[in-house]
Amino acid sequence: MPKASELKRGMILEINDAPHIVKSLEAKSPSSRGASTLYKIRFNNLKTGQKLDSSFKSDEYLKEADCQRVQVQYTYKDGDEYSFMNLDDYSQYNINTADLEGQIEYLVEGQQGIIALLMDGNVLGIELPQTIDLEIAETAPGIKGATATGRTKPAQLITGLEVQVPEYLEPGEVIRLHTSNGKFISRA
Repeated sequence: MPKASELKRGMILEINDAPHIVKSLEAKSPSSRGASTLYKIRFNNLKTGQKLDSSFKSDEYLKEADCQRVQVQYTYKDGDEYSFMNLDDYSQYNINTADLEGQIEYLVEGQQGIIALLMDGNVLGIELPQTIDLEIAETAPGIKGATATGRTKPAQLITGLEVQVPEYLEPGEVIRLHTSNGKFISRA
């Protein structure tokens, strides 16, 4: 059982008999003497998708959920379902579009590095890698000599995601993005 001070983003805990994933955490140090550090944590219920904000003292214990993490590959989309293949035993998992809210724009067929969260043989959700490489589908033409300035322009990626990229990039180039905030990192 981890303490609140040992929690990390992506950990799965059991709260009120339901699995919750840690989405964000923030440590608040009080100014008075003798007071303990408070951790403000945002959870997502993996079964219902509801958000839960809670605060814990640094020495409070939380119960870890009995959840299995499996490496999967995104294979294809069939109607409202996204299909993933387990890379160890080649079994298939299907996840509904509603359960992948905010993650669909980062999925490309054949993509690896994804982790499926399983509980009792059912897929609760997926974890994307920290960074992902995607191709630019549409953007304004590149401007020669634009590397000296920090200006950006909108670009539409092959998945439909729209991000801000430096002016010198052109359609067809592959870029690296953060999956947590969708921000441009570099060329891939």
